[in-house]
Amino acid sequence: MASLGDIVSFQADFTQSVTDDKKKVLTYNGSVLASKPQNALWRYSKPVNKDVYINSRRVTIIEPEIEQVIIKRIESNFDFFNMIKNAKKVEKNIYMAIYKDSEFTITTKDELIKSISYIDEFENSVEVVFDNQKQNDKINKELFIPNIPLEFDIVRD
Repeated sequence: MASLGDIVSFQADFTQSVTDDKKKVLTYNGSVLASKPQNALWRYSKPVNKDVYINSRRVTIIEPEIEQVIIKRIESNFDFFNMIKNAKKVEKNIYMAIYKDSEFTITTKDELIKSISYIDEFENSVEVVFDNQKQNDKINKELFIPNIPLEFDIVRD
């Protein structure tokens, strides 16, 4: 089997569930594109439309419904591909990775990443489940360049 470290690109549809300490669950749906070295586009479609572009230096969040863009510098430098490459197999189809004091559980099915779960900085339990996964397909690098409409407000954080 190809190891997680051999993945150079990833695309899928996702369902992200965030459960707080009162067991209230928020669910988000969308699609994700990611390509080495550190490019990602999380395109949320439900409950709101939002595009989150990530590269090694910044995160750009485009929120069409409120015509706003937030641009943040990345200090933590989260590297998805490095995190999965360093994941250790704990049992069949289950891997564990530690990144910035957080523990990530990665499950696979048929050599594809099926889900990633972790506890976020607010102590919420987060699970991202992937469907229609494609690994190591060529992804056009232009897709990782944010397209910011001129009339949108830009907030630099």
